[in-house]
Amino acid sequence: MRLKRNFTLKLHFILDQLVPPALRDSKFFMYPLLFIMYGKNAKIVFEFKEKVPFMDKDDFAKIYSNFEKYDPDRETDLNNGCIEKIIANIKGESVLEAGCGKAFLAGKISGLGYKITAVDIKIDEKIKSKYSNVIFKNETIENLSFEDNKFDTVICTHTLEHVEDLPVAIKELRRVTKKRLIIVVPKQRPYKYTFDLHVHFFPYVFSFLQVMKPAKNSYYCKIVGGDIFYYEDFLN
Repeated sequence: MRLKRNFTLKLHFILDQLVPPALRDSKFFMYPLLFIMYGKNAKIVFEFKEKVPFMDKDDFAKIYSNFEKYDPDRETDLNNGCIEKIIANIKGESVLEAGCGKAFLAGKISGLGYKITAVDIKIDEKIKSKYSNVIFKNETIENLSFEDNKFDTVICTHTLEHVEDLPVAIKELRRVTKKRLIIVVPKQRPYKYTFDLHVHFFPYVFSFLQVMKPAKNSYYCKIVGGDIFYYEDFLN
């Protein structure tokens, strides 16, 4: 079932902004909707946030791998506006995409002539074959193997909302960045029952900036197409 990001943003807006919170966080309201989407696996999504504190990396990888089948045709979670902003704001020649998913963005960037490396927990061999100009590595962004300041631009989109240790992940992204770090996260209110497997939520620009704690006058942060688009620059 192909659900484009621009459509799911509208769906999330209706559920998260227009439905009263008492109803939106009600298991009686949400479970039937989750069951329509995920069938017998709805229970996994329903209980996900309660079980996250007790999961290890293998548990995470297994759950995310199992749920890829529910949206096999969507190549990216990025909306069109964010894709354009990312490409327009790349600095330098070497690029890392941390949390590449199906490598749609990495493939697009490689086609523009950049030298790009893409990492994720587990990358399918079919994806590696499809984007032969991309260097792929199986890694988590909380523990990147690259040396300090390795890449001119580091890009991380629709990934930080999923990681176990958010401060460590941000520290690692900054460590391997030489010139510019670009991040995109969904602008989403925190609810117990959601259609996605998100651990962290960023309902406002200021709530995201409170997590990032950027140096003054070194960053850009705006809502683009319903998501939060952010970059910060480094003087190395």
